[in-house]
Amino acid sequence: MSASFMNHLPIMLRPDPSRTVVRPFVPGDPGAFAVASMPRSQRIIDRVMALGHEEVARERRKITESLDERHRDVDALLMRRFDDVIDRCGGFCINPAAVRPDQALLIGAYFCNEYSFEAAALFNPSMVIHPDQSDVPDGAVRFIMALRAIGEGHVSSVTFRTGLIGADESISVDVPSRTAVPPIILQDEHEGLLGVKLLCGGSYTLSETVLFPMTPSQRQGIEDLRLVRFVEDDGSERFYGTYTAFSGAAARSELLDTEAFHNFDMRPLRGDAAGGKGMALFPRRVGGKYAMLSRHDNENIWLLLSDDLETWNGGTRILCPRYPWEFVQMGNCGSPIEIDEGWLVLTHGVGGVRNYCIGACLLDKDDPGKVLARTSQPLLEPAQDNRNGYVPNVVYSCGGLVRGRTLYLPYGVADDFATIATANVSDILAAME
Repeated sequence: MSASFMNHLPIMLRPDPSRTVVRPFVPGDPGAFAVASMPRSQRIIDRVMALGHEEVARERRKITESLDERHRDVDALLMRRFDDVIDRCGGFCINPAAVRPDQALLIGAYFCNEYSFEAAALFNPSMVIHPDQSDVPDGAVRFIMALRAIGEGHVSSVTFRTGLIGADESISVDVPSRTAVPPIILQDEHEGLLGVKLLCGGSYTLSETVLFPMTPSQRQGIEDLRLVRFVEDDGSERFYGTYTAFSGAAARSELLDTEAFHNFDMRPLRGDAAGGKGMALFPRRVGGKYAMLSRHDNENIWLLLSDDLETWNGGTRILCPRYPWEFVQMGNCGSPIEIDEGWLVLTHGVGGVRNYCIGACLLDKDDPGKVLARTSQPLLEPAQDNRNGYVPNVVYSCGGLVRGRTLYLPYGVADDFATIATANVSDILAAME
């Protein structure tokens, strides 16, 4: 069900288990069986080194035939993995000079895992204008969509799509590449917090880039990336994304930072508000400060202000549950969108039987702590014909965009697949009270 002015597009983005990425794999021993002088990595390497030339060649052929179907530059990937393993061992495992290239490639393969990152679900999208608008038809605009993908073990990764909004307000999503390319991962410690720099030059298109868990804080997932195109006071722009890092025991908010979606920095946020989920950055400074929406109390929407993009404390509670469809909790559905009338914020509400619905509110442009109006009824709610999925009774978005007076709202359905709806901004505002 939805408000009468919401237009549902016939676009369905569904998970594809044939899309795989090659991730690092580090087998270990249970504590009672760990042997410091002979770690499991060493034992695996010793077994490979004991193989004869023909056995090495045979195993290499098997791996190459398997990976070459879906991946490029397999030898380069496996050699990087061999180098990573040797660096991780501090040279303890083996003298690299004593390893033949074919042995090194095979060792690299034993420390890799081909992972179907969207085998179970593809949902909770966000949209931003693409930084590259070259060769776009007159009146059209290219966009980027980030989605949460779930694979084996309920592990969440980030995958991307691109598409085009036409001059006639039509919308299309490009078919993704069948190839997925792992980034080159460089650890980056910043003020005592572990982050990573990701080099994604191996991706021919953005749909080939996959961001999977890479640090202990992300071990069980990178969830619900809220992308935003951020414009500084001097007119320069960057793209940020706030996401939930889940270690398997604790969730916290972290920040993605990129200029053109070729390379990325990912680092934790600091402060007492960063220990929760659902943070969303405003697309520019407000009153000279960075501004963020949050739900760090897991019930209400808060406004946070900071001089530092990475430190978030305190805050002011600005929206509390009022209507039955949001009695359990509220949160944002992505970064605020600046329109003539103020800041348009898409919200989610959780009601009975843990139904997730999408609504909206309007904040004052100069003082976003002031709520001017809000929807008393959902814009979107679970429909009878698509309420079933990985998590039933959920519609959820991590951010839309407005072009002209049209809202383009991508959203996930039942934590299963994603689709897109549109609406006129004036109709949304007229539905508020």
